Amino acid sequence: MTESQFPTARTAVITGAGSERGIGRATAARLAKSGWSVALLDIDKAAAIASAAWVAETTGAEALGVGVDISDEASVAAAIDEVEQQLPAIGALVNLAGISSPTPFMEETVEAWDQVFAVNTRGTFIVSQRVLRGMIERKYGRIVSASSISAQRGGGTYSKVAYSASKAAVIGFTRALAREMGEHNITVNAVAPGPIDTDIMGGTLTEERKAAMSADTLIGRVGTRDDVAALIDFLVSDDASYITAATYDINGGLQIS
Repeated sequence: MTESQFPTARTAVITGAGSERGIGRATAARLAKSGWSVALLDIDKAAAIASAAWVAETTGAEALGVGVDISDEASVAAAIDEVEQQLPAIGALVNLAGISSPTPFMEETVEAWDQVFAVNTRGTFIVSQRVLRGMIERKYGRIVSASSISAQRGGGTYSKVAYSASKAAVIGFTRALAREMGEHNITVNAVAPGPIDTDIMGGTLTEERKAAMSADTLIGRVGTRDDVAALIDFLVSDDASYITAATYDINGGLQIS
C-alpha cells in the first residue's frame, strides 16, 4: 500500500444514496467501514436521513443525510455547505444519482430528455464543480462517477437513447476533467455497471428478469450493490492513486471493452 495521501478524518460525499436498495447506500456503508465519514445526498431528504442513520448504526461511523436537487446549483451549494460545516474535509465524491429512461427514441419528448440529462449529466457537473473547490485547495481528492454499460453498448438492458447518451457524456466528462485535475493531485474515474439488482430498472428485479439479464454474462448472474460498492471503495483508496481518467467495467463480462 502507498503512503496515505488522506488525513485520518475525511469525508466522502455520495449522491443518490437514499434508496434502501441502491448502490449509493451500499457504497456509503462500505466507505464508512473503510474509515470515511460519509455524507449521503438524495433528492428524497427523508430517505437520505434514514439511510445515514442506518449507516451510522451499522458501522459506527459519522454519517449525515442531506436532501438536495443535484440539477439545481443553489440546492447543491447549500447541501455541500452543510456537509462542510458538519463533517471533516471532503476527500472523495461519488456521483451515483441518476434516473433511467426506457422510452423509445421516437416517443421521447424534449422535456423528458432534458430531465434525464439534468440529473445524470448536469448534476454530475454541478456537484463535482462545487466539491472540487475544497479538493483543489487541499491538493488531494477522488471523484468517481457512474456511467453505464448502456453508454458502451447503446442501451440493450433497460433504458434507451436518452439514458445511454447521458451516461456516455459522463465518460467524456470523466476523461476531460481528469486532465485538468491531475496537477492538483485529484483523480477522476468512472464505473460502468451492467445489470445490477437495484430498483432503477423499473422496480425490483424478479427472478425471471434476473435470469434473462444474466443469460449473456460470463459469470451467469446479475451484479449486486456490494459488487459496485467494492470497486468504488478501491477507486477512492490510497491504492488507486495512479489510476485516473479510467472507466471500469463491472458487468460480469456482458460487455468486453
